[in-house]
Amino acid sequence: MSRRPPPRALHGFTLVEMIVTLVLFGLMAATLTVFLRPAFDAWLSSRTRTAMAADADHALRRMLRDVRAAVPNSIRTPASNCFELVPTSGGGRYRMAGDPVNAGSAAVDPAAATSSFDVLSPLAQVPALGDYIVVDNQNAGDVYAGTNRSAITAVTTPSASLGRHRLAINAMQFPLGYDGGRFNVVPASQQAVFYVCSGASTTLDSNGDAPGVLYRLKNYGFNAAAPTACGSSAAPDVLLTGIRSCRFLFDANQGATQQSGFISLQIEMTRNNETASLVVGAHVANAP
Repeated sequence: MSRRPPPRALHGFTLVEMIVTLVLFGLMAATLTVFLRPAFDAWLSSRTRTAMAADADHALRRMLRDVRAAVPNSIRTPASNCFELVPTSGGGRYRMAGDPVNAGSAAVDPAAATSSFDVLSPLAQVPALGDYIVVDNQNAGDVYAGTNRSAITAVTTPSASLGRHRLAINAMQFPLGYDGGRFNVVPASQQAVFYVCSGASTTLDSNGDAPGVLYRLKNYGFNAAAPTACGSSAAPDVLLTGIRSCRFLFDANQGATQQSGFISLQIEMTRNNETASLVVGAHVANAP
């Protein structure tokens, strides 16, 4: 009868083995720290700069959207860190003369005040009561003073042979000599708009963030006098924070004719001691 061998005794780690293991782990940790920490820090910095660039790009696109949709010649720049304009929600063509075939048309009277007219072109957005129509804005002060701006009092649909819509407005004398037949619609919920970059500075806070803020002011009305300073509002829309510097430049006559303006928008941001800078430019149509 065979006998089983006695079980072998189990031995733990010796002190020397534990010390060697700890030294090896320490060397591995130090190696990972030396080689991986810079890569991780670089990834964090890249992520911060990418986020800043995305935020600045979003804000600049919002500004350019208003610039491209603004009433022609409505941009006013009292300082390099702000500008004012009058955004539109669309526009179209109005009837310039009565329909000789179909009775009941409503046309603009070039010699007297007009209180209603037929819209001959499709409107991307049907205007609401209280919105404004603007015609032939050749000078920035006209739309703000109201000489070529009138509130809409009714929106109706005439017969198909007369037009797409019929707009009733507070009686207004349309600009004499204007033969373009075009009008713009300005939403009453916005009216004039001011973009203001406030508090920009290279002095950073304890988190490494710049203190500047980009505001969008709206629905404060129309100021006939040209602004001499950036606008202010009790409850502005905040578009961007962490601004280190900003510069908005507008040239109303960029090129050979006054129909070609140009605006340049520059924003530099600093967050977590990382800096990103974006510059965009856009041509501005000045022909009403």
